[in-house]
Amino acid sequence: MKKLLLFLLVALVFENIVSAQAYEGTIEYDKKKQDAFMIDYPYPPEAVENAITKKMVKLGYKPKEEKGLFNKDKGFKVYKDAFITDINADRMDYIIKVEPKSRKNQDESVVYMIIQKDGNNAKSAFDVMQVEKTKTFLSNLQPDVVAENLELDIKAQEEAVSKAEKKLRGLKDDQNDLEKKLKDNQSEQKDTEKEIEAKKQALDALKAKRIVDKT
Repeated sequence: MKKLLLFLLVALVFENIVSAQAYEGTIEYDKKKQDAFMIDYPYPPEAVENAITKKMVKLGYKPKEEKGLFNKDKGFKVYKDAFITDINADRMDYIIKVEPKSRKNQDESVVYMIIQKDGNNAKSAFDVMQVEKTKTFLSNLQPDVVAENLELDIKAQEEAVSKAEKKLRGLKDDQNDLEKKLKDNQSEQKDTEKEIEAKKQALDALKAKRIVDKT
């Protein structure tokens, strides 16, 4: 049974890896509709962003991110003059954006990649082989995405463990406080019992004196 479950799990992971296929589409950037290469991943944007960023860092490139409250290109990361031999023999500008696949589905992502040369969209000049190489590059990122998603899951679980441990420490501290209060209470009870006994004896002595006085 365990072997069957392991086989099904491996098969599911393999299916996810194989199922990530890049395709062609468009997205608005720099105030105009741009031809782009796209791919969907069944993982949250943070995992995909981390995978792409680390991949590009390994190639020696850090992005310039489009920012600004009124910047319509916000969220795009621009890798200027990047040399990615898996895609093209020339230096190109790779403009990448990762976003949730939909508002309702925040745990899946879509990646847009615009490729420019000298400020112009280079996709129209690509031959069939270059198009396929670009799609393959995006598809081959899947293992990196899976690895980054695992790291996020580990981090989340570590935070959950840390939170639970903090809660346990709090409960133990509360228990120690309660036990101390109980011990103090018991000690105070004994002292009060002694005090009551002494006061009763004093009361009995006073009562005895009253009876003597009457006689």
